[in-house]
Amino acid sequence: MFDKILIANRGEIALRVIRACREMGIQSVAVHSTADAEAMHVRMADEAVCIGPPSSTDSYLNHAAVLSACEVTGAQAIHPGYGFLSENAAFVQAVEDHGLTFIGPSAEHIRQMGDKITAKETAEKLGIPVVPGSEGGVPDLATAKKVAADMGYPVIIKATAGGGGRGMKVAATEKDIDTAFSTARSEAKAAFGNDEVYMEKYLQKPRHIEVQVFGDGKGGGVHLGERDCSLQRRHQKVFEEAPGPSISAKERARIGGICANAIAKMGYSGAGTIEFLYEDGEFYFIEMNTRLQVEHPVTEAIFGQDLVREQIRVAAGQPLSFTQDDLSVTGHAIEVRINAEKLPNFAPSPGKITQFHAPGGLGVRMDSALYDGYTIPPYYDSLIGKLIVHGRDRPEALARLWRALGEIIVDGVDTTLPLFSALLAEPDIQSGDYNIHWLEKWLAQNLED
Repeated sequence: MFDKILIANRGEIALRVIRACREMGIQSVAVHSTADAEAMHVRMADEAVCIGPPSSTDSYLNHAAVLSACEVTGAQAIHPGYGFLSENAAFVQAVEDHGLTFIGPSAEHIRQMGDKITAKETAEKLGIPVVPGSEGGVPDLATAKKVAADMGYPVIIKATAGGGGRGMKVAATEKDIDTAFSTARSEAKAAFGNDEVYMEKYLQKPRHIEVQVFGDGKGGGVHLGERDCSLQRRHQKVFEEAPGPSISAKERARIGGICANAIAKMGYSGAGTIEFLYEDGEFYFIEMNTRLQVEHPVTEAIFGQDLVREQIRVAAGQPLSFTQDDLSVTGHAIEVRINAEKLPNFAPSPGKITQFHAPGGLGVRMDSALYDGYTIPPYYDSLIGKLIVHGRDRPEALARLWRALGEIIVDGVDTTLPLFSALLAEPDIQSGDYNIHWLEKWLAQNLED
């Protein structure tokens, strides 16, 4: 087992890893930019190293600075959290070249699943159901029109190197294809430096279902059920729950088994998430995230497993501490992502926290790096906390979420907290009857100008 782990991240996920390390008797090293000198993860870690100025490019994304911090502190492994360097194959290769351990999958698997076309081809070979679409990239408009005509409209055009909804456009009819194709390519070029796009059939009312998988890197793998992440704004998840309210135990076992077998065949190591669109009882692969997810706490709640601890164990060469037969769902969990943003337009709202009070009580977990007097810097993602609730069933989880939302206090900045209280009053949310388009439509009618 490792003696010391460096956490190449910030905020609540850095705290999450530090806590796991502390329980395991492992020393932790925090890295930080000058803007994060007073951040909670810096205060809580056993050691801290400043790695650069506020810009992520010059600090949290700086390969040399992170590796140098390992060298000066004697850290043997790096936990990337999520975002930043968590899915950067070049960084993982550099970590390995320096004789260090990356707590996550291999550079090869990150590359394989980082390109959307290669990922889809790999998934299909592994027996994972995929969305009908183009065979590889679509080089020009004429090809796009032919592929769309063969599939039938509507279609969606996506950047092969995409993420976060960028380089993604829908063409509802043939008259939309010219604009959608050119816009998707230009957005992809601007965001990722790569204008290659591919096309898929656009499903009308799907849900976003993702399966949590874990591989031991030696040909073994398990799944820990699914999460429903359908409530999204501009392709960014807002509200997640597990198990999915639309998924039966039989469907869970079927798709979970397919995913577990796939990562076992890959020889995949560590945590991963295989994401699907789900409609009319069918699952369609969209991508694989080769890292821990923001919403991993809901899975931890219903399975009673510490996924970060398991990541560390597997990276250290130890076997999985559980088998598939050991895993069973207990109750229901929901997570809401709280951002420092001003409604109704979701404009970033950095600034000083004048008062912070986390909710508590049975079945309530608050993952946040906030504290009274902390100043949220303007340089990074606006996520400031995750509120997670767990109950014996979905109605109890919803009731606990309602209670917890009434207890939490975040003063000094604007937040998205009012959004969740409003959502809980909606019959569709209470019943679990929603899809990936529901929230956008609701916001257009109720909040956004």
